[in-house]
Amino acid sequence: MSAHISTIAGVTVDTRHWIGGERVASAETFTDVSPIDGSTLGEIARGTATEAAAAVAAAKAAFPGWASTPRTERARLLHAVADGVEKRLEELSIVETSDNGALLRSHRRGVMPRVAHNFRFFADWLLKLEHEDFDTRGHTNSVSWDPAGPCVLITPWNAPLMLATWKIAPALAAGNTVVLKPAEWSPLTASLLADIAAEAGLPPGVFNVVQGYGSEIGDALTSHPDVRRISFTGSVPTARRIAVSAAANLTPLSLELGGKSPLLVFADADLDLAVDLAVEQYDNAGQVCLAATRILVEESLAQEFTRRFVAKAAALRQGDPREEATDIGPTIHPRQLDKIDGFVRRAIEAGARVVVGGHRGDGQYYTPTLLTDVTQDSEIVQEEVFGPVLTLQTFATEDEAIRLANNTRFGLAATVATGDHERAERVTAQLVAGTVWVNCFFVRDLQAPFGGSRHSGVGREGGTWSFDFYCDVKNTVTAPKGWKDHG
Repeated sequence: MSAHISTIAGVTVDTRHWIGGERVASAETFTDVSPIDGSTLGEIARGTATEAAAAVAAAKAAFPGWASTPRTERARLLHAVADGVEKRLEELSIVETSDNGALLRSHRRGVMPRVAHNFRFFADWLLKLEHEDFDTRGHTNSVSWDPAGPCVLITPWNAPLMLATWKIAPALAAGNTVVLKPAEWSPLTASLLADIAAEAGLPPGVFNVVQGYGSEIGDALTSHPDVRRISFTGSVPTARRIAVSAAANLTPLSLELGGKSPLLVFADADLDLAVDLAVEQYDNAGQVCLAATRILVEESLAQEFTRRFVAKAAALRQGDPREEATDIGPTIHPRQLDKIDGFVRRAIEAGARVVVGGHRGDGQYYTPTLLTDVTQDSEIVQEEVFGPVLTLQTFATEDEAIRLANNTRFGLAATVATGDHERAERVTAQLVAGTVWVNCFFVRDLQAPFGGSRHSGVGREGGTWSFDFYCDVKNTVTAPKGWKDHG
């Protein structure tokens, strides 16, 4: 077996970069380790500024041909990519679970089918993308979306392929070429996607994948003068660094960042539903940017809510994510585990009371945790933990609930549990969030805008909003006079 090939549960993955339609090795590698058991999954090509320059050059060279490809043909090729994803759905699911520790059952049933849907949705949206012409004093205004150029997409480790394809699909549909830099903790399915894209018939250089550390290859990508768009999902500190890097070239940015989202539970809510919504926040070991990690419960309901929450949380099974019965898998990396535990230890030292969990499990597992007796200005309430750690606070009035909900620097999402439709309208209108769910959670339609307010991000993804970002939107104004008769 080649040194550049890894085999995970019988699935072979090339660990080199994919640049200009070819596999490219680097002088050095980094080790990719499974969070499930600490086993080595592969030695991954460790890119530098050299590979970054090569990938951008390949994307730039391929751009004119791809941009001029008819919409119908681009859409056909994206559907072919979706076909390839569906054909290899089981392989992608197995590899992703091994690489990032998320549940195999979730990958099979929801995540990987959504990856295929991402490509199909934006392929179809491309074909109906239009703005009705309008008149200005007899002049005709025609709006069009022109491809911008090479795009750098930097994606996270918590849902690697799904979150990457939220960006890849609209960027390619718009007529741009792409350089993808996946997170170094979960790079493997990006490599498989490169194979799928090539098999689907995407021309060389249209889709490129480079791997490595942000400090070694990420900066070279985001500061490159030939890059026309940068889209990033991840942490606020990394976003600041990318923004500084992109500033010299005034490269437009789309940033989907962290969250500290609230779940507001009012006394008139369906209590069983509210508890289900709260426990659902442990999904993916709490490693979800949208997670409503701050549970805000009306005082009169708090005792019974807590009792039911504890009972339901106790029924969760934490263990090997490859097993069907498992509800919660491991955290992604020892550094993340240490970070989560540090947050909890400091919270306890500051006076927080542990209601559920509050400690490490075996290996890279952290027990689902609920903390109460926390203050609004405490670190555990204000900062993103990105692990299976929730806090519970109470409120007396609707106004207090809204004040507590909005009192962080984030504004990614919010969830409201109430049985009063008028209350729902009043509260949601005042919440600072890019997405608000009422009596539900994580219902996402790709035609809806998605993104955050405040430190949770810049810009919106989804539907036409994605094309607005990945294109130069042009308005052509045509006069009614001045035409020569060529008849």
